Amino acid sequence: MISKEEKQEIITKYGGDAANTGSTQAQIALLTARINELQPHFKKNPKDHAGTRGLLQMVGKRRRLLKYLRNNDINAYRSLIAELGIRK
Repeated sequence: MISKEEKQEIITKYGGDAANTGSTQAQIALLTARINELQPHFKKNPKDHAGTRGLLQMVGKRRRLLKYLRNNDINAYRSLIAELGIRK
């Protein structure tokens, strides 16, 4: 689980201020942090199918948000994927 302080730090860094939790960049950064945190669990527990389904839902949501950001602000999209180290 991501701690409250870590979550606030991510929102402040990518959303502009601590209250801007709905910005696309902040949502993508939070999903990326949760996905990266869960990956070791699934390497250790490959038969956790219910958890894997939740992980895939998070990945799909992040993919849709990235598509939205790419279509609306390509420069923000490029800088975000470079910072987070996602995509190619």
